[in-house]
Amino acid sequence: MSSKLPSREQALILLRQSNCSPRVVTHCKAVAKLALETAETCQKRGLKVDLGTVEVGALLHDLGRSKTHSVNHVIAGAKIAKAEGLPDSVIAVIERHLGGGITSVEARELGWPEGNYIPVTLEEKIVSYADKLVETSKRVPIGLTISRLREKNLFAAAERVQRIHDEIAKLIGEP
Repeated sequence: MSSKLPSREQALILLRQSNCSPRVVTHCKAVAKLALETAETCQKRGLKVDLGTVEVGALLHDLGRSKTHSVNHVIAGAKIAKAEGLPDSVIAVIERHLGGGITSVEARELGWPEGNYIPVTLEEKIVSYADKLVETSKRVPIGLTISRLREKNLFAAAERVQRIHDEIAKLIGEP
């Protein structure tokens, strides 16, 4: 692949060629479906959002789970995406989808490369948010995700997820 945005089919092929489990592929498809619906709603409300980046980024957000199921799947996925020559916009979605984002301090504590792991663009936020609403292939309430983060004493992550929820809900006109 080149720095050109791959098609949906090419993204699915990459997941399978990278040896992502069927469960991970199912999850990625479900996240992509919800993320695309959210992006389309944003677009209908007059917001500028790249639907291709949202769909492909969502499909590939857990690409690194082909190597590890730890939080480090973010770094592994970005490495694979870079090696495949994927666009920076997709690499950023992969790097920034976890837990509403990872601060530079948290990244340093995890031993990650120096960088920004907090969602910045609307596309990144939409994929991160959709990922928090999908367990395997089923939609779950955002409150459940937030309460689980709090139970694990991940209060900062819970706050970031709540902020993304509030922002996206406002953009798409949900209470």
